[in-house]
Amino acid sequence: MHTRASNKKVSEKSIQEAAGRLHGFFEPTPLQLIRSWSEQFGAEIYFKREDLNVVRSYKVRGALNKMLSLSREEIRNGVVCASAGNHAQGVAYAAAHLDVPATIYMPGVTPLQKIQRVKLFGERNVHVVLQGDTFDDAYHLAMEESKRFGKPFIHPFDDPQIIAGQGTVGLEIREQMPDGPPDFILMPIGGGGLVSGITMALKPHYPNCRFIGAEPKGAPAMHQSLVKGERVKLNHIDSFVDGAAVRQVGRLTFRLCLENLEQVLLVPEGKLCTTILKLYNEEAIVAEPAGVLAISALEQLADEIRGKRVVCILSGGNNDILRMEEIKERSLLHEGLKHYFIIRFPQRAGALKEFLHALGPDDDITHFEYTKKNNRAQGPALVGIQLKRKKDFQPLIKRMERLHIDYQTINDSPILFEMLI
Repeated sequence: MHTRASNKKVSEKSIQEAAGRLHGFFEPTPLQLIRSWSEQFGAEIYFKREDLNVVRSYKVRGALNKMLSLSREEIRNGVVCASAGNHAQGVAYAAAHLDVPATIYMPGVTPLQKIQRVKLFGERNVHVVLQGDTFDDAYHLAMEESKRFGKPFIHPFDDPQIIAGQGTVGLEIREQMPDGPPDFILMPIGGGGLVSGITMALKPHYPNCRFIGAEPKGAPAMHQSLVKGERVKLNHIDSFVDGAAVRQVGRLTFRLCLENLEQVLLVPEGKLCTTILKLYNEEAIVAEPAGVLAISALEQLADEIRGKRVVCILSGGNNDILRMEEIKERSLLHEGLKHYFIIRFPQRAGALKEFLHALGPDDDITHFEYTKKNNRAQGPALVGIQLKRKKDFQPLIKRMERLHIDYQTINDSPILFEMLI
């Protein structure tokens, strides 16, 4: 049954109305005290487990609330959306349950696992179109279809009903938080819908709580916008954190974040990968890069949160297992445990054997590409070395220099690294 939304602005009332519409579609997600993280930071660290939601992310809240707020007449031709994955799954879930056709534009780089789950949730109601390299590419194409055929566009973040739906995460935190309010709430930021909704739901009730956003370092659209005091559009972004990599945040979400957020922390993509692996190994939690933004920002606040109560939104768990090798690689690079070199070996017998003497007892060659040119020229080799400890890097360099090895490090040369690795 569709109920018309009477409120065109985001407010605590509109979030309460959203909670009423969503009731019965899925269960509240748990708020869990995580002991290992709490011990590490000397604080009470809680995870709000949106990865356990019906589509394994919070996105279903906004998509379903928006579609329930539209009349049958408005959606008779179907709806259209653009998404890097999780919003698409939310729209697909809503389309199937409301028996509404939905056309979903997704970037061509979207992990296969997310595409398959969109089709699974949407059943016969969903048509997936893969276009472009980023969310913004898919967004413009979806908007064209929306205007051409008069289909409502279900925005992933910049819509009052989307934000109100995401804000129900905050209402659940209020109900679940034991023994009073938290001191910090850390939330991921992509377009800004989730953080806008949660702050609108909770800030009036938690006046002393610090509301902090976490954004990918390679796609800092909200951070730069807040610094400049106006929305900026990024020319280039790293699309690795596909659930949070946008070139430009929404008009409404920017205004709400400007009013309600204390700060936005930028998290390196490699750090997110380290967190994903730690969550899996220590807590048996499968999370995606965007899903661990808030958790990964904890280290930047380590001194401030000691002895405090902290809620982190674990926002999504749709991770493609085929990405795990890349995640492991990015983690090793970020932690300083893997280094790539271009090494020029003299064209004589025993040159490679001499190079092996530069390795420490725990150093391991994990990558080796070499092409012999001729008998006189030095041949370049691409060599990857994995270390057991970060502190082993400088001794490795000293040994190579002592052996007069002709090398060039490429970890800190972005263009060269991208070309070769």
